[in-house]
Amino acid sequence: MPFGECTITLQDVAYQLGLPVDGRYVSGCLSEFHIYIDGGRPPWVWFQELLGVIPPPSQVQKYAVNCTWFQETFGECPEDADDDTVRRYVRAYIMMLLGTQLFADKSGNRIHIRWLPYVARLEELGTYSWGSAALAWLYRCMCRVANRHVVKLAGPLQLLQSWIFWRFPQFRPTGYEAFSWPLASRWAGYNPSGSEKGPRVRAWRLRIDRLQSREFIWMPYSSPDVLQVLHPEVLEPRHMAVWRSVTALIYFAVIEWHQIDRTLDRLISSFSGGVSMGRDFGSPRFLDGITTIMQGEVTPRRAGQTSGIQAPLDVDLNEPPSSSAGQQFRLGGTPTSAFTAASESIATSSAAPLRVAPPVQPTPQEEEDEIEDEEPLVRRGQRARIARRCGTG
Repeated sequence: MPFGECTITLQDVAYQLGLPVDGRYVSGCLSEFHIYIDGGRPPWVWFQELLGVIPPPSQVQKYAVNCTWFQETFGECPEDADDDTVRRYVRAYIMMLLGTQLFADKSGNRIHIRWLPYVARLEELGTYSWGSAALAWLYRCMCRVANRHVVKLAGPLQLLQSWIFWRFPQFRPTGYEAFSWPLASRWAGYNPSGSEKGPRVRAWRLRIDRLQSREFIWMPYSSPDVLQVLHPEVLEPRHMAVWRSVTALIYFAVIEWHQIDRTLDRLISSFSGGVSMGRDFGSPRFLDGITTIMQGEVTPRRAGQTSGIQAPLDVDLNEPPSSSAGQQFRLGGTPTSAFTAASESIATSSAAPLRVAPPVQPTPQEEEDEIEDEEPLVRRGQRARIARRCGTG
């Protein structure tokens, strides 16, 4: 790209989806996971205890349940429901949210019951780093779709689409200027054109080829309009420190790197005329230098970059604005104490929700897109080759 290297980061996940990016990692055993939880209780017995009903065999494929059954069974909670019934509906809703939005596979119509250990303890949902897990899954899906033999893209695509709209102004649909929290909800009513796929793809490729350096916004969240809708806890120093960390993003068997050092290098160079981070990256000296650059009235040395900056550059890496202490940033419905309790950083690996065992690798299939560590074999004639992995930085 003419503007340098960029990628979706944990900061984007926090702003766009409002998910916590600090906490316990989302991981566990994918195969026969019921053996490692609750004394080896059969999974479907546990399913019935948590949700109050068991799906018919026609709606089950291995450890996945058809999404239509979830929607028909838990579509609307009764008005006179007691607390236990409400909790069952909440569990079902969260499983649908995780299985079809944040961690969707390419089938788009099945929900895996790997989420039972998480919804079993609703009060602990806010202690997990859902944002880092979602970003890890998006990185992996984008890496797979770069292979010319893959035709579908899975993952949290609403995050990818919203990131594109915020960073590339010329790609935005018109008429969506009202900001709300989380920021991805800005495009909730957007309905893409139904024109033919071929001409539309060619038109977008041409627009990407003609991109100029001034047509990418490095700091889209500096606008005062954005600050008015942000949840105050998003800008807490403990979260901002995670945004700047080069760490592993974990989602079950998926492990991807958060290479913010490469993106920050481009950001600093664009505003400071080519200042390199070097060995000081992440140190107090480095952060002080960043703050000085963003607070000062720096004129970009590259011609035409001024239009790519929105409002004052004094938000992303500075102290958060004053806010009431009572407000908390948490996953919807999670009690305040759940997220604010002592949690462990995603940069550490001292705690896990489950007893982890090496997952059994399923047979690669284009339709199901199970989580796996190894890439599938690509056969061309009589030769078998390993599909190359592309970088996610």
